[in-house]
Amino acid sequence: MADDEQPESSEELQPEAEAAPTPQDAAASADDAAEAAPAPEAEPEPEPTEAPAAAVDLPPEAPRAVAAAEQAQEDDEDEEEPTPREKPSVPGAHLEVDIVPEGVDPLGRSDSYQDSYAVDPYATDEDVEEAKADDDDQEGVLAEPIATAAIDLASGARYRATGKRKSAIARVTLRPGTGSYLVNGRTLEEHFPRLTLQRNIRQPLETVGFQDRMDVVARLHGGGISAQAGALRHGVSRALLEADPNLRGELKRRGFLTRDSRAKERKKAGLKKARKRPQFSKR
Repeated sequence: MADDEQPESSEELQPEAEAAPTPQDAAASADDAAEAAPAPEAEPEPEPTEAPAAAVDLPPEAPRAVAAAEQAQEDDEDEEEPTPREKPSVPGAHLEVDIVPEGVDPLGRSDSYQDSYAVDPYATDEDVEEAKADDDDQEGVLAEPIATAAIDLASGARYRATGKRKSAIARVTLRPGTGSYLVNGRTLEEHFPRLTLQRNIRQPLETVGFQDRMDVVARLHGGGISAQAGALRHGVSRALLEADPNLRGELKRRGFLTRDSRAKERKKAGLKKARKRPQFSKR
């Protein structure tokens, strides 16, 4: 019994071991299969490119420095340059002072436009000449004395009227004489030393042509020198109208009968003057 139960010898087990494939056999079979399979088509070889330039030997720290420089350049490009702060300009500081001498046209136009009357800047030379001729004719008519004046110069003739200008009042009396003026007991030159005022006062009598044949006696009060001169001229003109009512049209056309209504505007409450305001303070 003991001999029958002994296991089989190693010799009997050897065929089973030989039946198992070895790694060498598996490799050989794989090679045979590769040879039997059709060979794949060969891919075209890439065209030869230029050979890269010979690399320059750089120190080990060079790549880091180059990379840092490139990064710094990119950062500088990304950052926008700050806008420089400009000093606030004063309004009108760039303007130049332009002082125009007396008698010179401020617009720099030609001599044909340098007249006291207004002319269209787009007018032709013919229009300018016509305008000048019309103005010359008008000035000539106004400068000529009124030939139709018929004033009675009897010895006892007296023509009285009242003239006003601002707060000045002139009570005027015209009488036959030699053309003298008596203003508040004084001569015209003493009371009105300014030649412009003297010329304005004499205009009404010169217009009618009686500047040498009538005397003027006036009493003035109120206002200043200029206002009294305007009131006296107004009074003389109205007195001439009393002497000859037919002079109304000519005197009115020359502006002698128009009472100058211009006056100083009154002061307002809360203001320093008529329109001048106190300085505004925010705080």
